[in-house]
Amino acid sequence: MGGSCTLSHVQLLSWLCLLLRGMPPVLGAGPTAQPTGSLNSTVDMDCRKVLTMNNSESCAFVQNNPDCQSDGGYVNYLKGIFCFFPLDLLPLAVTLYVLWLFYLFLFLAVTAEKFFCPNLSAISITLKLSHNVAGVTFLAFGNGAPDVFSALVAFSNARTAGLAIGALFGAGVLVTTVVAGGIAIIRPFTAASRPFFRDIIFYMVAIVLTFTALYIGKITLVWSLSYLGLYAFYVFIVVLSTWIYRRHSVAALSHSLPGPPVLPVDSDDGNSSVANSYDYADQYRPEMHSTESTVKILTQSLSPLDYQKWRRKPCSWKIFKIIKMPVEFLLLLTVPLVDLDKDDRNWKRPLNCLHLFISPVVSIMILKSGVYGLYEIQGIFPIWGVTMLVGTLLGSVAFFSTSNEQPPRFHWVFAFLGFFVSALWINAAATEVVNILHSLGIVFQLSNTVLGLTLLAWGNSIGDVISDLTLARQGYPRMAFSACFGGIIFNILVGVGLGCLLEAYRNQVDVKLEPEGLLVWVLAGALGLSLVFSFISVPLQCFQLTKVYGFCLLLFYLIFLTVALLTEFGVIHLRTG
Repeated sequence: MGGSCTLSHVQLLSWLCLLLRGMPPVLGAGPTAQPTGSLNSTVDMDCRKVLTMNNSESCAFVQNNPDCQSDGGYVNYLKGIFCFFPLDLLPLAVTLYVLWLFYLFLFLAVTAEKFFCPNLSAISITLKLSHNVAGVTFLAFGNGAPDVFSALVAFSNARTAGLAIGALFGAGVLVTTVVAGGIAIIRPFTAASRPFFRDIIFYMVAIVLTFTALYIGKITLVWSLSYLGLYAFYVFIVVLSTWIYRRHSVAALSHSLPGPPVLPVDSDDGNSSVANSYDYADQYRPEMHSTESTVKILTQSLSPLDYQKWRRKPCSWKIFKIIKMPVEFLLLLTVPLVDLDKDDRNWKRPLNCLHLFISPVVSIMILKSGVYGLYEIQGIFPIWGVTMLVGTLLGSVAFFSTSNEQPPRFHWVFAFLGFFVSALWINAAATEVVNILHSLGIVFQLSNTVLGLTLLAWGNSIGDVISDLTLARQGYPRMAFSACFGGIIFNILVGVGLGCLLEAYRNQVDVKLEPEGLLVWVLAGALGLSLVFSFISVPLQCFQLTKVYGFCLLLFYLIFLTVALLTEFGVIHLRTG
């Protein structure tokens, strides 16, 4: 998936590998569960067996069984349930986890809507990118990086290499149907014909490459390089087509209008926005003539509450605002925001200088759940300490070289920093969501099939769903729609290509694929059919993506989900003998 969250690598891969093989979970080589203190760390049993044990056995079981471990996140949710709550209080633990789950969803929504998307818009305007170019580059990277890292882990093991492709296919079906359909439902729009055909064709080529690799059963070093080369060629075509369109637009304007031509900011989007009405890279130095003190500016910029709006709003809004305030304060403190809708572009000198100190430290501490931040240079100085020193230096230089009255020339840098930090926050929150869903699936004794195709698939696509639908709601449906295809193209080509390239280079052997079972072919077929459906239906609608088109995509996903479940339960199977 895309998506925008990190998979629980070892755990999820072991589940789905069994799922794709059509087999029930198998006992590992280690001993069976024993009373507390006698569980061996090598035991590898189905984690759902924990509910058959008493309190003392269940706590030791979830701590020592690899099938109960997650590969990321800050909280061990299974340990919290079975080591800190007695079994008779299990409903209370589940209730608390569900409430925390909803709060994480709120965190994701606020981060995407108020920080991730505005910074992405500022970046696209600063670099004079069209919405389609931004969608297949920055937004694709923000949504797809966790999936690429997950694929790197999967391809390090020959047993799970085929599973990585199957997982990417499953995420592709979800994003190209549910997310793309949701965009059309929320904000019907007219798709740009050339970018649409370009993305669909490249995506189909990527699917054919992967389908062929699955059929052959291996990926060679040359095959891996072809994946990466195809994605580089895809980005080149996107940039080249945008440049050609702009040249033609300038030539047409120069012949039809007197005076110097106006360069279109968004080559693929006929709907201009507030951000497109000026060139942010050249004209962004409004005179503010503020007489407020630095301390007052810092205090006001860190306050998530507008007192005038507070007095006008109803009680329900106030309650929801109180719930959101901790999230908004944390994000205001740690994530820079360049807002092109404001006269001052949201330049707050004391807070922005503070961001240069706080944001890098926060990034280190939330990247891979803080693992990298604890590394030490030469075994003496921690990485987080070096980051603090560099941040202090940058913040001091920025503070003494700027003023409160106008943004500096390098203000656009904060949009990139804010985009990066907000993407890490989304990644961290989505990781916790996946871990909670994993834990709830075990508590409710859900099968591997249901976990893989529902809770985990949806949880792993949270980043894509939140960011893309938020962009559509804010008036950028074309960028979001491009990200649906560009992000999945990024996931497949870069995830498979880079993962297999590293593995082939490391071991000097071809990467073996083991796509046993019918489900992986169902996934590949469903993804191909969803692309064919859009390839035919969108031109027939004259590229008018309506709510009807969106609901058809949602229906397609429901049909796919039904077929996949029937396949796993053996109702649909290959005829043997």
